[in-house]
Amino acid sequence: MTKAFLAKIKNKKIPVIVEKGEDGFYIIESPVFRGCFTQGKTIDEALKNIREVIELCLEEKENQEILESYNPRELSLHNITI
Repeated sequence: MTKAFLAKIKNKKIPVIVEKGEDGFYIIESPVFRGCFTQGKTIDEALKNIREVIELCLEEKENQEILESYNPRELSLHNITI
């Protein structure tokens, strides 16, 4: 990543979804990037891990372009019963 790109994305908010699995691990993913997920024994560990995965995703030009144009006005998560 270039310094110019890092300056553009400084303080950019990226949504993540956290779910506690049956095994007690926290699974965390960012819906902004395809295949961007990880896990951790604690939420803090999972958040640390997803930051590292996002940094790896941002090595790809396509993901840099996605992040530059990503500016949702509102974001929410809902559960439905089916």
